[in-house]
Amino acid sequence: MTESRKDIEARRVKRQLGQTAAQRYEDNQNDIGALLDLVSEEIRVHAERAAQKPKDWSFAGDLTHVRESLKNILEWFLVGHHEWTETEASRFIEDHLEAMREDKR
Repeated sequence: MTESRKDIEARRVKRQLGQTAAQRYEDNQNDIGALLDLVSEEIRVHAERAAQKPKDWSFAGDLTHVRESLKNILEWFLVGHHEWTETEASRFIEDHLEAMREDKR
């Protein structure tokens, strides 16, 4: 028998109510790893679809959105860790990415 959405939600809430901060951190860390794996797989599939239509700019636009979303997450970490402004964090990321491109040439 398949578990209902309501039962799954109730179990999740019950588990979370009994958690310590360290347990919640570990859950979040594991979830982030799983989400990154899923995103990586979706990007791989997306690349296969894009290869079928190399003149279709919508695929580039999709990845622009993903890139900016990931960049925003990294900026948030850098601002908190280094006490940088968002501009400083953004420039650091863009400079780093450009240096990586140059290293590949």
